[in-house]
Amino acid sequence: MPGPSTHPAGPPWGAAWASGDPDAGLRRPSRALRLWLPVIVSAIAQVPASFWLARIERADMPTTVATVALAAIGPLALIAARRHPGPVAAVTGAAALAGLVLGAGGGPVPLAFAFALAGAVVRGARLWAWITLGAAWAVALVLAAVGASVGWPPPRIIGTTFALVAAIGLGELVRTRRERVSAFRAAVARRRQSAAEEERIRIARELHDVLAHSLSQINVQASVGLHLAETQPDKAAEALAAIKHASKQALDDVRVVLGVLREGGQDAPLAPQPRAAQIAELVASTTIPGVDVVVEGELGDDVPAPVSAAAYRIVQEALTNVARHGSGVTRVEVRLAREASGIRVEIADDGRVAAFDAGRGILGMRERVEQLGGTFEIAHEAGFTVRAVLPIERRPA
Repeated sequence: MPGPSTHPAGPPWGAAWASGDPDAGLRRPSRALRLWLPVIVSAIAQVPASFWLARIERADMPTTVATVALAAIGPLALIAARRHPGPVAAVTGAAALAGLVLGAGGGPVPLAFAFALAGAVVRGARLWAWITLGAAWAVALVLAAVGASVGWPPPRIIGTTFALVAAIGLGELVRTRRERVSAFRAAVARRRQSAAEEERIRIARELHDVLAHSLSQINVQASVGLHLAETQPDKAAEALAAIKHASKQALDDVRVVLGVLREGGQDAPLAPQPRAAQIAELVASTTIPGVDVVVEGELGDDVPAPVSAAAYRIVQEALTNVARHGSGVTRVEVRLAREASGIRVEIADDGRVAAFDAGRGILGMRERVEQLGGTFEIAHEAGFTVRAVLPIERRPA
């Protein structure tokens, strides 16, 4: 019985820009810290500096109050940066510009403005950040051109502008990284979901193959037993023994398949996978009234386990279909052959073929073959034939 499906090891999705989870090993600051740290840092940097500037400039009381108030507006505005990043950038920009014109010595370094610009970009208000910075720069140039009193010399204005542009660039980097982390985690979630779906399909296919074949044999043997119970009790007893064997085998197989669903896979019962070498035994144990089932050829024990198990299940499902749906069948030939590139499995009967719809059984056989990189086909001209070619070496996807 095949165990849970596995995926080949390799670099995770997105390995071109990250090795594993881009956020692995990094402890992200709490929401409260991300909100209040800029507020506290900018307040510590700007408010005491405004008092110091007013003192060294020997500003009068109104100028001192204006300098301190404008220096405090920016940090206070940052409290609302999470909900309103764009307007906060505009408010801090206006406060910094007003401090440049009205504050003592042009006011302190506008650290709150830098935090607001970076935060606006990170939180999706990129247009607000660039427009606010451009507008503040243009207004400062106009004021300087018309001869208004600007507390900073041109080199300091230019240097501060470059620093503010760098803050926006830092925000762009943080935003890009967050987008990459989100894309990585979404891809991982999709891969996990896909793996879970594949596992559910695999288990459903295994259960279908096991139960369909075993129940078909039980039904056939039960019919034989009922028919011969009075006239040939010894034959009826043989049919009951066959039912007992088929039901026990079905229970064992189902227990193994369902074992992978248990919490803690180490507790799942262990059993070997069915092998191609057991096909002859499978055919010998298959009873279809009025039908002679024969095997031609053999595959040996050196076939890789996944290919060997697939060959066994294909034969099992094909025989089940003959027992359930065959019409006018008198002979079924199971043909096994080794080829240069792999193995060939054919199951052909001589029955009458009516219109049919490919059910879960045929779909399951096709999926098994295609997962191994082989080819699968059915023919229904002179009887019904299932043909599968399974490569020994898996073809690259």
